[in-house]
Amino acid sequence: EEPGWESPWGRGRPGWHIECSAMSAAYLGEVFDIHGGGLDLIFPHHENEIAQSRCAHGTKVMANVWMHNGFLQVEGQKMSKSLGNFYSIHELLETETFGGRKWPGEVLRLAMLMTHYREPIDFSVRKLEEAENTLRKWKRAADLAPAAAKNPPADVVEALSDDL
Repeated sequence: EEPGWESPWGRGRPGWHIECSAMSAAYLGEVFDIHGGGLDLIFPHHENEIAQSRCAHGTKVMANVWMHNGFLQVEGQKMSKSLGNFYSIHELLETETFGGRKWPGEVLRLAMLMTHYREPIDFSVRKLEEAENTLRKWKRAADLAPAAAKNPPADVVEALSDDL
């Protein structure tokens, strides 16, 4: 039985936003460090949580840092088991279920890094092939580099190490 109460308009029950505010306060305190969720939760869910929690506790913030993630897509559609387009990293590395082949880890990593951090990552065969071609070009350029570039002077390495 869901928690709730009888009212002239039908059975009432706590809303999703207040449930999260109550759980956050109970388990993390009135103000806590990091609150996360998907980009789709910023409005109205997180804004309602903030308003309710600040009013309930008289605090300036609910969480010190808010982190919102983008979505993982496959060929332009949200990845989900119900759509039949869910792939684990293990499957991409070890089986030929995506694009008819196995994909090396460095290709998967570069494909993700090629996406702006605030944008959804869209795994597509085209994107993985693009990452693979980019890696191939980088390796070819490195192989053609003069020997001196393979062993740069220590002061150059030190400057780059401090700047990155």
